Amino acid sequence: MSISRRSFVAATAVLGALPGATFANSTNPESEQEISMPGRTPHTKFAVNIEMWFRGPLHERIAAVAELGFPAIEFWPYENKDISQVGELLRQHEMTATQFTAWGFGRELNHPALTAERFLGAIETSCAVADELPGCDLFTVVLGDNIDGFSKAEMHAAAIEKIIQAVPILEKHGKTMIIEPMNPYNHPGHCLYGSADGIAICQAIGSEHVKLNWDLFHMQRFEGNLIDNMRRGRDYIGYLQFADSPGRFEPGTGEVNFTNVLQAIHEIGYNRPIGLECLPQDGDTRRAAARVHAADTW
Repeated sequence: MSISRRSFVAATAVLGALPGATFANSTNPESEQEISMPGRTPHTKFAVNIEMWFRGPLHERIAAVAELGFPAIEFWPYENKDISQVGELLRQHEMTATQFTAWGFGRELNHPALTAERFLGAIETSCAVADELPGCDLFTVVLGDNIDGFSKAEMHAAAIEKIIQAVPILEKHGKTMIIEPMNPYNHPGHCLYGSADGIAICQAIGSEHVKLNWDLFHMQRFEGNLIDNMRRGRDYIGYLQFADSPGRFEPGTGEVNFTNVLQAIHEIGYNRPIGLECLPQDGDTRRAAARVHAADTW
């Protein structure tokens, strides 16, 4: 099973709403049941993606993350949320928000014939949104899908030109935009895949306020070689997310050795929380949290 951000709403109907499901089909049921707050991981802090892990009202989702012991959340669009409420709930639980989606798949950004006006407005608004969320100084920007009649180079150049216009806004507010490359299996027809093109875009923009949302799920599906590519691209990593491949579930459900990957992440000096943009397998959020905990043990 694979799932894209755009098809997620339909797929989440099969998921449970809150933690506390059984440990059926666990790879190591005894160790998983022993951990009362698995989100208190040994080496690495993690931010739960509340769109993929839980359903229901925001206060229930955030409380569920806190119950598991995780210190942070991330989410997708800000437009459909009461951001002041989110900020207050996080402060009540002594949690932070790592990042959210400021711009998702809007083609104005990579369309050479369209202006930057709406994009720049979204970035200005996103800076204000981030100010309301404890600990938040990042937000994600996703380039659009391919546009008939334009080459990849032309679309990337259009995005670069518009993002350069946004840099003064980012500088003024002290925020960082993180551009997210996708993968062609979950997001066919997108205009940005992989670390090489993502790094090239950051280099062309030339600002410390523009880096990459280095999603290891997308990187594994598109190019593999996760550890070596992270080492080579460390200067352009603004934020890390992960899910196991190919199913986009938690660590331990697919082909990636996340214990080795997490060790490498520490070695390159990354010290922000890692975003858990993954689906809990079978909707079992507590088991998923336990598997994250197990991957962080060495």
